[in-house]
Amino acid sequence: MTLKLNIKDRFNKDLPADSIIENSRRQVKKACFSYVTPKVPSNPSLIHVSPDMLKNLGFSEADIKTNRFLKIVTGAELLPNTKPYAMCYAGHQFGNWAGQLGDGRAINLAEIEHNNKRWALQLKGAGETPYSRSADGLAVLRSSVREYLCSEAMFHLGVPTTRALSLSLSGDQVMRDVMYNGNPKYEKGAIVARVAESFLRFGSYEVFTARGDDKTLKSLVDYTINNHYSHLGVPSKEVYIAFMEEVAQRSLEMVIHWQRVGFVHGVMNTDNMSVLGLTIDYGPYGWLEGYDQDWTPNTTDSTHKRYRYGTQPQIVLWNLFQLANAIYPLIDEAEPLEKILESYHANLEVEYLKMMQSKLGLKNDHKNDALLIEDLENVLQLSETDMTIFFRNLANFKINEPEKWFKVIEDAFYHPDDIKSNIEERWDKWFKIYKERLLLEELNDDQRKTAMNKVNPKYVLRNYMAQLAIDDADKGDYKLIDELFNLLKKPYDEQIASKKWFAKRPEWARHKVGCSMLSCSS
Repeated sequence: MTLKLNIKDRFNKDLPADSIIENSRRQVKKACFSYVTPKVPSNPSLIHVSPDMLKNLGFSEADIKTNRFLKIVTGAELLPNTKPYAMCYAGHQFGNWAGQLGDGRAINLAEIEHNNKRWALQLKGAGETPYSRSADGLAVLRSSVREYLCSEAMFHLGVPTTRALSLSLSGDQVMRDVMYNGNPKYEKGAIVARVAESFLRFGSYEVFTARGDDKTLKSLVDYTINNHYSHLGVPSKEVYIAFMEEVAQRSLEMVIHWQRVGFVHGVMNTDNMSVLGLTIDYGPYGWLEGYDQDWTPNTTDSTHKRYRYGTQPQIVLWNLFQLANAIYPLIDEAEPLEKILESYHANLEVEYLKMMQSKLGLKNDHKNDALLIEDLENVLQLSETDMTIFFRNLANFKINEPEKWFKVIEDAFYHPDDIKSNIEERWDKWFKIYKERLLLEELNDDQRKTAMNKVNPKYVLRNYMAQLAIDDADKGDYKLIDELFNLLKKPYDEQIASKKWFAKRPEWARHKVGCSMLSCSS
């Protein structure tokens, strides 16, 4: 069967390629990518396919039943007239310059146009590239399940994100040290076919500025504007500034959504920041269980907690500063870039306030809303309180029954017996103020609940849920992957039949590997 896809490759046709064809680890100069062929898996098998992305790319339902589809999404066969490649980029990791990084375990297959939208199709875990450094370019089942489920779940939450087409086993065994503690073992190899308008990162531009390669930098920025920001006009100094301004705005929108749903990325290095404002590279991510501004899911970050939940908006600003430095040679003027960064800081306060007001069911501005929100964030951290359950159940609060506040949010407390004396007084005080604030709104209880339930999800991909799916998948049982995939397509709906997933993290998962904190091991 011939797959009827509209292949429209541009990145590897319009930009300079690595002149060396050999697939060896090296520093790649004056090139945006290196041609590379995926490793042929020994015995590939398909675990799951996203019906939405299947349609978005122009595949048919019949295609997924063919051996050809399986071969393409696992790298065993190339699409006709395509030349796969790995992208060159650099980055700051945990605040330090890391130099060249690049697609060490990702290979771009092709760009596909369908229904007036262009998608880049990429395989993660399909073999080594010139950027793999000392690694093998492969991925394992546990990390692949997490990326596949999470990228699609984030889309349905309304968070800008890369997407996923399929999840497959390679049939190969891959050696990994899960916690970097000297205990490596073999795991099942897996491949995610992931999709985005583009996988360009902040680091894609940093690498050329760091090397003083303004020519290649200009070619990449111009390409980005012409293909992804064409509404800004023909590339020029003014358009470069407008480009930076829009990247900042998109990045702000993205991180505000993260804060809204309680998502913590875990590895906000500049090479993991999309220039399109998409959530990219799902590694040691997690959702807040107990509301904790200092929580990070990344074991590597457990000491300094640079990428903890509460600092994510500020880290985006830090990363934007690095991007501004990267494109500065094309502008040669600091002031307009400084203004953009200053505006981000000012806009952050405004957008965060709006987001939190929506979570509390407040439609109109009030001078004391910022204080109300600050007080809430403080009292939430007095005891272990589940963020998702708290905000979802808060919608059930009734203005005429303020004394029943504990009953409304009781299920969110991991230790309800701790809510006494000072903590109980703090909550009681907050709810009294909240009631008075709600009286200033025009919405009744039912209207407010409907509005709140549109921004406060009932279901998110908690780490323990993903781990249960991983454990089953490791035994060859993929039913839970499918169940969670479909559950998370409607995260704001009640889904009564699935209410078992609207629950606090079980105690057995508190310190279990994969459920509490994770490493970057893939």
